[in-house]
Amino acid sequence: PAMTRYNRVWIPDPEEVWKSAEIAKDYKGDRVLQLLLEDGTELDYPVDPGSLPPLRNPDILVGENDLTALSYLHEPAVLHNLRIRFAESRLIYTYSGIILVAMNPYKQLPIYGDAIIHAYSGQNMGDMDPHIFAVAEEAYKQMARNNRNQSIIVSGESGAGKTVSARYAMRYFATVSKSSSNAHVEDKVLASNPITEAVGNAKTTRNDNSSRFGKYTEISFDERNQIIGANMRTYLLEKSRVVFQSENERNYHIFYQLCASARQSEFRHLKLGSAEEFNYTRMGGNTVIEGVNDRADMVETRKTFTLLGKEDFQMDIFKILAAILHLGNVQIAAVGNERSSVGEGDGHLMVFCELLGLECSKVAQWLCNRKIVTSSETVVKPMTRPQAINARDALAKKIYAHLFNFIVERINQALQFSGKQHTFIGVLDIYGFETFDVNSFEQFCINYANEKLQQQFNLHVFKLEQEEYMREDIPWALIDFYDNQPVIDLIESKMGILELLDEECLLPHGTDENWLQKLYNNFINKNPLFEKPRMSNTSFVIQHFADKVEYKCESFLEKNRDTVHDMLVEVMREGKVCGASGSECCSVKPSSFFPFGSMITVKSAKQVIKPNSKHFRTTVGSKFRSSLYLLMETLNATTPHYVRCIKPNDEKLPFEFDSKRVVQQLRACGVLETIRISAQSYPSRWTYIEFYSRYGILMTQQELSFSDKKEVCKVVLHRLIQDSNQYQFGKTKIFFRAGQVAYLEKLRLDKLRQGCIVIQKHVRGWLQRKKFLRERQAALVIQQYFRGQRTVYRKVAQPHVGNPVHMSHNLVLKMLEEHKAMILQKHTRAWLARRRLQNIRRFVLNIQLTYRVQRLQKRLEDQNRENHGLLERLTSLAALRASDMEKVQKLEAELERAAAQRHSYEEKGRRYQDAMEEKMAKLQKDNSELQIQKEQIELKLQEKMEELKEKMDNLTKQLFDDVQKEEQQRILLEKSFELKTQDYEKQMQSLKDEIKALSEERSQLQQQLEAERLASDGLRGDLARLSKQAKTISEFEKEIELLQTQKIDVEKHMQAQKREMREKMAEITKQVLDSYDMEEVRSRLSVEDLEHLNEDGELWFAYEGLKKATRVLESHFQSQKDCYEKEIEALNFKVVHLSQEISRLQKLFREENDINESIRHEVTRLTSENMMIPDFKQQISELEKQKQDLENRLSEPTEKMKGKVEELSTQLSRSQEEEGTQRKAMEAQSEAHSRAKERLTDKIQELQEASEHLKKQIETEGEVKSTFQLEASRLTLENRDLEEELDMKDRMIKKLQDQVKTLTKTIEKASDVRLSSGPKEYLGMLEYRREDEAKLIQNLILDLKPRGVVVNMIPGLPAHILFMCVRYADSLNDADMLKSLMNSAINGIKQVVKDHSEDFEMLSFWLSNTCHFLNCLKQYSGEEEFMKHNSLQQNKNCLNNFDLSEYRQILSDVAIRIYHQFIIIMENNIQPMIVPGLLEYESLQGISGLKPTGFRKRSSSIDDTDAYTMTSVLQQLSYFYSTMCQNGLDPELVRQAVKQLFFLIGAVTLNSLFLRKDMCSCRKGMQIRCNISYLEEWLKDKNLINSLAKETLEPLSQAAWLLQVKKTTDSDAEEIYERCSSLSAVQIIKILNSYTPIDDFEKRVTPSFVRKVQALLNNRGDSSQLMLDTKYLFQVTFPFTASPHALEMIQIPSSFKLGFLNRL
Repeated sequence: PAMTRYNRVWIPDPEEVWKSAEIAKDYKGDRVLQLLLEDGTELDYPVDPGSLPPLRNPDILVGENDLTALSYLHEPAVLHNLRIRFAESRLIYTYSGIILVAMNPYKQLPIYGDAIIHAYSGQNMGDMDPHIFAVAEEAYKQMARNNRNQSIIVSGESGAGKTVSARYAMRYFATVSKSSSNAHVEDKVLASNPITEAVGNAKTTRNDNSSRFGKYTEISFDERNQIIGANMRTYLLEKSRVVFQSENERNYHIFYQLCASARQSEFRHLKLGSAEEFNYTRMGGNTVIEGVNDRADMVETRKTFTLLGKEDFQMDIFKILAAILHLGNVQIAAVGNERSSVGEGDGHLMVFCELLGLECSKVAQWLCNRKIVTSSETVVKPMTRPQAINARDALAKKIYAHLFNFIVERINQALQFSGKQHTFIGVLDIYGFETFDVNSFEQFCINYANEKLQQQFNLHVFKLEQEEYMREDIPWALIDFYDNQPVIDLIESKMGILELLDEECLLPHGTDENWLQKLYNNFINKNPLFEKPRMSNTSFVIQHFADKVEYKCESFLEKNRDTVHDMLVEVMREGKVCGASGSECCSVKPSSFFPFGSMITVKSAKQVIKPNSKHFRTTVGSKFRSSLYLLMETLNATTPHYVRCIKPNDEKLPFEFDSKRVVQQLRACGVLETIRISAQSYPSRWTYIEFYSRYGILMTQQELSFSDKKEVCKVVLHRLIQDSNQYQFGKTKIFFRAGQVAYLEKLRLDKLRQGCIVIQKHVRGWLQRKKFLRERQAALVIQQYFRGQRTVYRKVAQPHVGNPVHMSHNLVLKMLEEHKAMILQKHTRAWLARRRLQNIRRFVLNIQLTYRVQRLQKRLEDQNRENHGLLERLTSLAALRASDMEKVQKLEAELERAAAQRHSYEEKGRRYQDAMEEKMAKLQKDNSELQIQKEQIELKLQEKMEELKEKMDNLTKQLFDDVQKEEQQRILLEKSFELKTQDYEKQMQSLKDEIKALSEERSQLQQQLEAERLASDGLRGDLARLSKQAKTISEFEKEIELLQTQKIDVEKHMQAQKREMREKMAEITKQVLDSYDMEEVRSRLSVEDLEHLNEDGELWFAYEGLKKATRVLESHFQSQKDCYEKEIEALNFKVVHLSQEISRLQKLFREENDINESIRHEVTRLTSENMMIPDFKQQISELEKQKQDLENRLSEPTEKMKGKVEELSTQLSRSQEEEGTQRKAMEAQSEAHSRAKERLTDKIQELQEASEHLKKQIETEGEVKSTFQLEASRLTLENRDLEEELDMKDRMIKKLQDQVKTLTKTIEKASDVRLSSGPKEYLGMLEYRREDEAKLIQNLILDLKPRGVVVNMIPGLPAHILFMCVRYADSLNDADMLKSLMNSAINGIKQVVKDHSEDFEMLSFWLSNTCHFLNCLKQYSGEEEFMKHNSLQQNKNCLNNFDLSEYRQILSDVAIRIYHQFIIIMENNIQPMIVPGLLEYESLQGISGLKPTGFRKRSSSIDDTDAYTMTSVLQQLSYFYSTMCQNGLDPELVRQAVKQLFFLIGAVTLNSLFLRKDMCSCRKGMQIRCNISYLEEWLKDKNLINSLAKETLEPLSQAAWLLQVKKTTDSDAEEIYERCSSLSAVQIIKILNSYTPIDDFEKRVTPSFVRKVQALLNNRGDSSQLMLDTKYLFQVTFPFTASPHALEMIQIPSSFKLGFLNRL
């Protein structure tokens, strides 16, 4: 909305920070805004058109649980919302997005009990009011759900309530996650808080229990999310408080607790006194805190010390603490100006040395002197008195600091655990941002830590905001947020403030002034975050994220060094803490208790040259920086949850709100930064369900007709808000920019106001018209009577004296009077006569009625006796039918199992058949591929052989030609040699030519051989590829190798030939001829060929190669034969597998036969029970014939299958023999293989067909079974009809027997002769044997099912049977038998209740029977008070020999235990329905109170589909009631149980109402009242209105009334005081403070009205507890109700299986 008239804005105010004002005139861009303040004054407020004052939210949005639910998000809106919640509504917790803002109330509030913890446990964070428990529950839930570590970061100023918040968070974890072990880890975790508070907390001007250290407690959980241990880390203990306290402050609590307990015997040896006697405890001037008892706190501290471990080490700790106090009282005197001394007779010094086991003279010496070690000499230098006092104080601080660390270490040891940590939740209780008048090193470190935490917080908030946008698919725009990294760099970066401080500490003569000067030189005018104060040269200013802080540099170096002089350290190391008890630690490691033992390294005052260890260079600042780095690593690895504690005022006044202080802290803790980040984009976020419910009134009828609510919301928003940039549609939410929700609220309010005007117009018109018609009618009546009276008066009032007409008129009047008198007398006399007649008639009717009533009573008694017999008969038949139905169900279940097995066998057979087909196909495919490969290889071999033969022939021919030529040359040479030398030379020349030609031929041959080699290489590659495809023919490689060797031999022989030809031509021919001297070659070659053989002998090698190739082929075919044999073996295995499958099918068939046999037996039994029905026999015989035929039909295929299997096995063996005879020829073997394969395929197919046939037979058997099942069900129905006919006949027989009895009695009276006719007379007891006792308990108690008993049987039948057995044991006067029976029965009831502790029906059944058994023991005990309502026969059945009153008490205790478990089961079932059904469900349609919830969404606004309703609660109650009635529970017990349930409903609903501010509205009060009326109607329907259950809802009813009633005037306050008598004062004030208007028509409850009501309630002395105890149980009473059933008439149903009992 624009700056228009009547809108409200916020303007700055020096007192209240922000002040509200109303715009008096529309703003049109002027420099002045005309405002009207709340006090009525007018103001012309100067404004800049670019920065107008912030707008105020509508009142309806003020007081929200979450600040992010506000439409306008800015500082004044946040401040106003917090003020309303804290100061007016008295609510201390508020959400701000992911932050919980906690205001310190400075008052004890009743909102932290265990009932509150259980109320928040398991709840969604948005469903409940803000609370520290809600944050703890969210952390616990996320840890359990996501298995991710969590951390809760609690920060704030001193006095803001950090310690209490952290303590409550830890208590919540300890309560909701109790471990199942006996280690009590939770108690130890909680016990660590009092100890650390005692030694680490102190009173300050701001806080009576201020934590002077930071603490991070890591609570460890196992996989079941139960606490297993904890670990604690501490930060920056304020050690200076040990030796100095400001005014009105105290030292640490432990010192004052110790002084308060000084007079106790165990502390007398410490020689302490009051706290005023010691310097270290009296500096602040006030040693007592109002309302705190230090002595009582000491008792609690010692208890918690004991809980964490052994007690023996406590006294050593107290010794050290006492020694510190005595050390502070050591008097140091000045000796001149340069020296000081301590008297050795100083009493406090002697006590100090005695407690710590030190030498007094050395301590006195080195307190006043120090040793200076240089490279050349060692000098002892005396100290002045101030220096000595500083040394003493430094020693005290160091002792206390190490003692504190030791205590923390012992706490961690006590909380450590064995095993593996699954997850953890860390609770960080750390100081908030601090700024004082004088800020020193401690404030610098604290603010440095807060800078780091703020950076982590900013990044986490930014990350969550980005994730929210991405999750909802909203376009993400970069949001500018404050990044404090420059400040952190200024402090911790290289050459930053801390590093310069450490550097200065390393210098021997470093001073604070030198360090400050370095800061000035490095950062002034270079870093905008560092400034120098104008009026000071000893300070510096840092611009932190929260504010500017000025630090005094004084003592920075001293506090950073934290040193103690060397000789004091040496003296301390010589001492021992001598525990009086000789504790474990003292005996094992004496120095472990003492702070200067061997395990602790202490830094000396001066930087010594010799040691160069890093320990001596570690400063407080560097340690703190390292620990802070580890802390940030831990926090970044967890999911953080933030709690910001706010201090509302500095005066510690309850519920006082100081706006200045609160704003200062809000700026410092990051709340406003979160608000600013949210406000930059879309701060208001509503789910579609919330928007639809809230703004449905703005929707048109056409828009409401759409089914999709999401689309309806989009259409409405497009119509209402024209600028689409003002909102965005996400997946589950609608995002609004700032101010848009306020605009929608204005539209909604205008629409409601317009509707109200229309309603008022019509109502007022109707009232005025009704008034007008009433007045008009009244006027007409008045006129009518007036005119009539006037007319009568005129006619009657005229004088008629002496007129005869007047006389006759008087006569007529007299006659008329007499006539009227006679009429009156007649009617009076008639009335008297009629009354007399009526009296007589009434008397006669009474006599007749009495007679008829007597006859009717007699008839009713007869009818009751008849009904009783029929009921017994019906009960036995029902039990019999139930047993028959159970057997039929068992048979059906067996049939279903058989069908399932058959189905599984069919599936297995089908899968096996498919697998067989696949394998056969694969085998066939492999065989065909092998055949093809074999043929291809044979073709290739044949081709290669032919090529080789051709090449060999060519070579042989060439060789023959060469031989002939050489022979001719030889002849020519011989002739020419004889002739001439010239011819010889010519021949030699020609020979040279020939040699040249031969060399060319040789080269050609070599080329040919090379080509052959290449061809052989290609052949070898082909063979390799073939060997990869068919591994069975790998032997061909040998053939290739052989060919290769042949070629190599040919080359060798060629070379040898050339060489020998050069030497001697004549010998070549001879060598060639000799080399082929073999018979095989000679037989093949002719004589001419033999004469012309060359020298290479290649024919022989070719022949050898062919012979080798033949052998290779033979081996190949042999391997193929082996493969075929393996395939035959595999097929044989498959045949065996098929035979096994057939045997399994036969086994299944036998099982089916067994089932059929059991069915046949069952049918036979049914036949024997119904012998009177001849049709049964015929049908059963037909069924048996069908079964016989079925068995015959199933046996035939089985025999055929067996025969086929045998035939198949013989055929296989025969085929194997035939295969053995056919291994000579390869082709014949392959054909035999193919034939065997075909035969096997045929056989397998036959087996499969036989299996299919067997399956079909089984299917036909299943069909026969189904027909048999149908027939059995039909027979069962006929059996029921016959049972009904039998019941009718039994009734007729009963009537005839009654008539016979009456006639017999009449005859007996007439003849006085006793006749023994009629049924047997029973004694009302059951005979049993002692050995059957266990069977009796087993069948009657342990194995009994309630549902089969409660139908058509008397209530408590098992109890009556038990008592009849008890009577039998009593009649025998057998004490052991009776005692054994009673103990067994009671133990059996306990056992059955224990085994079924979660079964509501079983518990109800045995609660009823236990009560009936108890009543039977009372009724037949012989005591007069229980025999008042007994008949004569029942009195005869009383116990005669034993008094069982002790067992009655035991049974009563058992009944109470069953009742409590019974109530617990009902409560557990109904409790999840209570809050959704009674509080959240809107039973009155159109009265919705839904409002926006901000960042934390309530579960109902996310998904409302499966929520419980009021109907769910009523249905659950009806189920409980009907079950209790069916089980025969006593009506009084039913009323008590219903009363307990209604109390739970009221308590749970009211507790949830107290913790849910959004539910405290007038409309919700109407809803609750409506739901209560539903419960009251249910009570009326069940006739339970007198059960006092309605009264238990009175507190809830009064709370609903309180929400609806007017809350304005004094009379309203008095009415609330009078009416709300069932609510306590705390509860009434809580509801009034939490009252939340849903619309602007409703008004908030003013604080003044709340104070009026509270003043009236002050006189009440009721409880101060807010929550009702939902675990409270009303006292249960078991009423005695005499059983109307005669024991002699009780019969035992056969379904109980108690045939071994005999009725006497």
